[in-house]
Amino acid sequence: MVAKRRAASSMPMIALNASFFFIVTMISTPFHSSNGDELESLFSFRASMADDPLDYFSNWNNSTSLCTWNGITCTDNQNVTNINLSGKNISGTLSSSIFRLTFLEAMDLSNNQLSGRIPDNAFSCLSLHHLNLSDNNLTGQIPNGSVPGLETLDLSNNMLSGKIPENIGEFSSLKYLDVGGNCLVGKIPVSVSNMTNLEYLTMASNQLFSEIPRELGQMRSLKWIYLGYNNFSGKIPEEIGRLFSLNHLDLVYNQLTDEIPTSLGNLSNLQYLFLYQNKLTGAIPKSISFLRKLVSLDLSDNFLSGKIPELVTQLQSLEVLHLFSNNLTGKIPNALSSLPQLQVVQLWSNNLTGEIPEDLGKFNNLTVLDLSTNSFTGKIPEGLCNSRKLFKLILFSNFLEGKIPLNLSHCHSLRRVRLQSNRLSGELPEGFTALPLVYFLDLSSNNLAGDVSKSKWNMPLLEMLNLADNKFSGNLPEFLTGSRLENLDLSENHFSGNIPASFGKLSEIMQLKLRTNSISGSIPSELSLCKKLVSLDLSRNQLSGSIPSGLGDMPVLGQLDLSENQLSGQVPANLGTVDSLVEVNISHNYLYDALPSTGAFIAINRSAVAGNSLCGGDRATNLPRCRGVKDPLLWSFTTCLLGILGLTAVIAYLRFIIARRNKLFTLKKMENEDGIWELMLFDSNASREITIEDIISSKKEENMISNSKKKISYKGKSSAVKAMEFVVEEINPSYPVSENLCEELSEFRKVRHPNILKILGLCKSEKSGFFIFEYVEGKNLSEILGSLNWERRRGIAMGVAKALRFLHCHCSPRILVGEVSSENVIVTGEDEARLRLSVPGIFCMERKWLLSSAYVAQETRDTREMTDKTDIYGFGLILIEMITGKSPAVVEFGAYESIVGWARHCYSDCHLDTWIDPMIRGQRSDNQNQMVETMSLALRCTAIDPAARPCSSDIVKTLDSINRTTTCALGLELSPSI
Repeated sequence: MVAKRRAASSMPMIALNASFFFIVTMISTPFHSSNGDELESLFSFRASMADDPLDYFSNWNNSTSLCTWNGITCTDNQNVTNINLSGKNISGTLSSSIFRLTFLEAMDLSNNQLSGRIPDNAFSCLSLHHLNLSDNNLTGQIPNGSVPGLETLDLSNNMLSGKIPENIGEFSSLKYLDVGGNCLVGKIPVSVSNMTNLEYLTMASNQLFSEIPRELGQMRSLKWIYLGYNNFSGKIPEEIGRLFSLNHLDLVYNQLTDEIPTSLGNLSNLQYLFLYQNKLTGAIPKSISFLRKLVSLDLSDNFLSGKIPELVTQLQSLEVLHLFSNNLTGKIPNALSSLPQLQVVQLWSNNLTGEIPEDLGKFNNLTVLDLSTNSFTGKIPEGLCNSRKLFKLILFSNFLEGKIPLNLSHCHSLRRVRLQSNRLSGELPEGFTALPLVYFLDLSSNNLAGDVSKSKWNMPLLEMLNLADNKFSGNLPEFLTGSRLENLDLSENHFSGNIPASFGKLSEIMQLKLRTNSISGSIPSELSLCKKLVSLDLSRNQLSGSIPSGLGDMPVLGQLDLSENQLSGQVPANLGTVDSLVEVNISHNYLYDALPSTGAFIAINRSAVAGNSLCGGDRATNLPRCRGVKDPLLWSFTTCLLGILGLTAVIAYLRFIIARRNKLFTLKKMENEDGIWELMLFDSNASREITIEDIISSKKEENMISNSKKKISYKGKSSAVKAMEFVVEEINPSYPVSENLCEELSEFRKVRHPNILKILGLCKSEKSGFFIFEYVEGKNLSEILGSLNWERRRGIAMGVAKALRFLHCHCSPRILVGEVSSENVIVTGEDEARLRLSVPGIFCMERKWLLSSAYVAQETRDTREMTDKTDIYGFGLILIEMITGKSPAVVEFGAYESIVGWARHCYSDCHLDTWIDPMIRGQRSDNQNQMVETMSLALRCTAIDPAARPCSSDIVKTLDSINRTTTCALGLELSPSI
């Protein structure tokens, strides 16, 4: 289920405007005796609606027949039978009058912004067969009552609270019931079993608890049960095994215990069985093998034990098998090799032993195989890639031995290969270093050998290569110019020779580790060309010569380890000026003379400089005082005196700044019937050209450019000669303008960035006010996304990322956006992204709305605290939206709780065609690779654990790599927190 949509903020004046509309309409409407009551009900309903951005109600008037009105369907007798206003972006409250339509059979108001309670008489319309109020902002409890003929009831993805009505079972004709994605509490009423015609039941993503009622077993028509993401406990009822029509059972993310009932084997029509993230124990029942139609089986993240049943051979339709993170033992059944449809096998983090079945992959359709963190022995089977579709092979942390199969050298579908921490031996097979799609290759901690420099490393997409802790020898391998490598680890081998000067052409390299080899010669000065290098480890080699001064020109170098070599000469002074450098180790070389006294060398550890002939440093280094240095006491006195003089100068400067503070913005005043208006402007051009009269006069209907719960905005124009255009955003009258809002807002004068919508100032009186923004000709990203190609989308993403980096890293204090969403990104005609900020003060007032927004992370909803990681989460959702074409605020994600859960599943287990937006899917293959890597970044940004999300500066670096046909090597598999 997708996360709940944003809550409606209050809209004062709606009731007044609605009443006026209703009175005028009623006076001017000549009711016809045949449908006068229906006209009255529909006009009352229309009057309760606030927003009509699509002008959908334009023909709802007395000059046309109501049967021709938009969204209205009638019978031949001119009676209203169907109302369909789904996805029209309407808002307001639900009028009880709409449920008084005598002949109404179907009503669909889903995917709008309706708020307030569901009227108490909602279930009094006895003719109603289908009611869909999903994806709104409805609150309160589900009303009591029942409609005997109702077949469809969808109240999902609102903010409904309280308990499910005890009399829910009185909906005896119901076939489809969805109340998922709300805030419902309590138990499932036993009376639900009275709905014997029910086929679809979902109550997922609520706060329901207690045991799942055994009475569900009486509902023999059920085809779909989805009760995931609640707090159900106890056993899975045996009685569910009586639901012979069931094809989808999903009980994930609960607290269910005990064994899986053997009765589930009776569900002969079951296709999807999802029980992951519970506390289930015991063995996998053998009866599971009777589920001949099963397509996907996921029992992961439980406490299951015992063996995988041999009878799985009967699951001839099985495509996905997830049993990871359990306590399973024994071997993989050989029968698994005979399942023709099997695509995804994930058995990692168990206690499985024995050999991997020799025929695994030969007769399957494998795309993903993850058997990591077990105790498998023997060799890697030759036929794993017989399907020619295998793209993820994860076998690390086992006891596998022998050579890497030659067959894998021809597996051109491979993208991610992790074979580290095994006992593999021999040389790399011919062709293995020329796999065209591999971007992540980890062979570390094995017994592999041979001269890899003789192999042609033609892996154009390779980002991460780890060959550490093996027995490779010969010269270091060289890589093609323009390589995408960002992480290269060749440490703890037997490499010799020099560091190739061509390593300086690895323009995207971020980590380079060559420690513990027999590398000789000097450190090539070309390494200083690697401007993105963060970590450089050349320790425990035989390097000689001096430390290149060019290392001091590397802008992001953070860790430098040159220890245990034969380096000589002085330590370059400019190494102490690298702001990013935080960790240095130059111990056990032949370095001499003064140690730099700045930067990372100020408080460097004694062990990091030992074994040289250096002098200087602080007392912690225990180095001798350099010759020619004055007495420390005199030097300290001089330093203190200079510090006092400097501090005095700073205080004087601050006083000067404070004295000029009021001059940093222009203040204008005017009095009218609303009282005294004050206009505060930050921009010098705006202060000359915009007047209070210009702002007040812009509030006209013809100037309106946005009218929603979030804001009402008008386009204004200066009356000055230059006719400057601007946008005024009306402050809701119910929001008090705080006394210190001017002072808070003045901080925004510093926000000047090409990707941020500039705030020009504030105009306010005691009763009302406006924020003034620069006017940009463009549209919201959410409105035009479907028409953009991939190149334009990725450029816009980079613009938003740069805006966040500026706000988070270059503003003091840092500024939070609050809701980074496609609705808050304006795209100009030149495809330039402009991010709209939340104004201080109003940010707090909008908090209720923000906390229910689909773009706000769960931890923010729980803690009520906004952080920079909240912004990063929203940005990740924008990336997912750009790649998939799906909005986070729609319900299309099946068994997954949100678009993030769906995206994680698709990224790991699905073909690209199932999740890349069809509008951009048919583009060239290198673009598709960029889409995949952007999705990888998006999943990091939307990690469950905020600490696992990257910072905005790292996001810019990664996107820059992707946009220049390079990608960021993440270095790790998606962990459970991602």
